[in-house]
Amino acid sequence: MKVFISYGHQDSELADYLADRLCEAGHAVWRSEEEVLPGENLALKVGQALEESDAMVVLVSPESIRSQWVREEINYALGSPNYAGRVIPVLVRPTKDMPWFLRTLKAVKVGTNRDQVSKNIIDALQRTPG
Repeated sequence: MKVFISYGHQDSELADYLADRLCEAGHAVWRSEEEVLPGENLALKVGQALEESDAMVVLVSPESIRSQWVREEINYALGSPNYAGRVIPVLVRPTKDMPWFLRTLKAVKVGTNRDQVSKNIIDALQRTPG
């Protein structure tokens, strides 16, 4: 399964960690720092990655929810049949501004054990339809 991780800059370390664990579990994960070369159109590359992905993991924090990029990526997932039943919110830090759509989904909570978080995400991906 190809997984798109949506996150704010402040959560990039966790996003990288989770991407590594997802890859180890056999999933393909798009990473902007590996896929976009200097001078290339970032918005175009992100759009292509969103179109090609089968699932989305959203790292939810006050900072990520304020990010226009993250909001656009969530909006894309809302309108795409590719993501039906395959959007997994990961609560990094509590925020009262979490979009309604994400509030309706079963979220993975980040604690002190990152390995358990990645296992919970991998388990959630295995339970998704399709």
